[in-house]
Amino acid sequence: MNGQNFNLRHLRAFTLVCRLGGISAAAGAVHMSQPAITQAIAKLETILTERLLIRSSRGMYPTEAGEIFARRSERALNILKQGCIDAAGRQKSGAGSQFDARITSTQLRALIAVATYGNFSVAARANGVSQPSLYRTARELEKVSGLALYRESESGYEPTAAARILIRAAKLAFYELDQALDELSSWRGANSGRIVVGALPLSRSAFLPQAINRMTPVYPDIDIHVIDGPYDDLLNGLRHGEIDLMLGALRDPPPADDVTQTRLFDDRLGIFCGPGHPLSERHDIPLAHLTQYPWVLPRQGTPTRDQASAFFHAQNLPDPTRVIETSSMVLARGLLADSDRLTMMSVSQAQVEIEHGAMQRLPVEIGDTPRPIGITQRIDWQPTQVQDRFLTVLKEVAMPCPTAGRV
Repeated sequence: MNGQNFNLRHLRAFTLVCRLGGISAAAGAVHMSQPAITQAIAKLETILTERLLIRSSRGMYPTEAGEIFARRSERALNILKQGCIDAAGRQKSGAGSQFDARITSTQLRALIAVATYGNFSVAARANGVSQPSLYRTARELEKVSGLALYRESESGYEPTAAARILIRAAKLAFYELDQALDELSSWRGANSGRIVVGALPLSRSAFLPQAINRMTPVYPDIDIHVIDGPYDDLLNGLRHGEIDLMLGALRDPPPADDVTQTRLFDDRLGIFCGPGHPLSERHDIPLAHLTQYPWVLPRQGTPTRDQASAFFHAQNLPDPTRVIETSSMVLARGLLADSDRLTMMSVSQAQVEIEHGAMQRLPVEIGDTPRPIGITQRIDWQPTQVQDRFLTVLKEVAMPCPTAGRV
C-alpha cells in the first residue's frame, strides 16, 4: 500500500467526520450518504488495520491512530486543493478551480504516467493497465477539471503548464499519505521508516555515511534511499516530494521560494594530484605550471567549476583545455591514480582519499571563500519521527567538521 492508492473521496469523508464530529454533519458537506461514509471509513480502517474513530455521547472523534492519519490526510487534500486552484489560474481558460473534490487518485496517476513517459501506450504498459483504459481516465481528468492537460509534440504528448502544476500537487499529496503510513508504523513501535536523500558529491563521501551508520543500529529496518545526480535534478525531485532532503553545498540565493537551507559547516577547496605526480614533492609550485597538466573538474555551471575558473583568471592564467568533466569521486580517483592529471575539489570530500594515500593535496592557495554545506528541504516539510531523528544525527555528525584549513 502506498499513498497513490488511497481513495480521495474516502479521505475527504474521513477528515470531515474528524473535523465536524459526526457522520451526519459530514454527509451534507461531502455530498455522500451516511451509509456511504460509514463504509468509506470502514475501508480505510481495513487498509490501515487500525481503528480510526470512536463514538461517544458527544459525537465521533479520532483515535490516536486516527489523529495521525487525519493530520496527514488534511495536508494532502489541502495541497491538492491549492494545486487545482493554481492550475486553473495558470491556464486562465475560465475553468473552475473547485474541481479538487471531483478528481480521483486514478486520474492523477494517469496524468503523472503520461507526463513521465510522453506516450499513452508506454504509460499504460508501465502501469499495468490497458491503453484504452488509461487514455479514458486521462481524458476524464480534463473533463472534470475543464483544463487542457496534454499537448501533442513530435515525440508524443507533453504536459501543459497547468498539468505540471497539478502533477506537482498530486505528487506532494501522495507523499503526505506515504508519510502517514510511515508515522503509523512508528506509532506501532516499528524501528523502521523511509528516508530518501538527494546527495551531492561532498555528502556522499563525507558525513552522510557516518550519519547512516549511526542511524541503523537504532532503526535496523530503516529504508534509506540515496539518490545522486546533478543539482537541478535533485532539486526538482525535492520540490515534487520524490526526495525528502538534499545534502551538499548550499546556494546563494536559495534556489526556489518553497525550499529552505540549513548550514551544517563550511568547507574549502583544494588542488589535488595522485601519488607519484611530478608536483607531489614540490613545495613551491609556480602557478603557471598548473595549466600545463590535464585536469578533472565538475561540469560547467557547478560552484566548484566556477571557482576553478575564478582562480585561474585571478592568476591571469587561461582555463585548462584538457579537461575531463565528472563529479564522481570514484572516477576522479581512478583518473588521478595513473596519470599526471590534477583536480580541484572539496577538502572534506577528499579527506578519506588523502588518508588512504590515493590523493595528495598540493600546497597551492586558491583564495576561495568558505562554502556552506548543509541541508536543503521544502519549507512546509513535516518530517516523520524517523526523519526528524535523521536530521538530528546529520547535525551531530557535522558538528565536529571544522572549516577546512589552508595548506
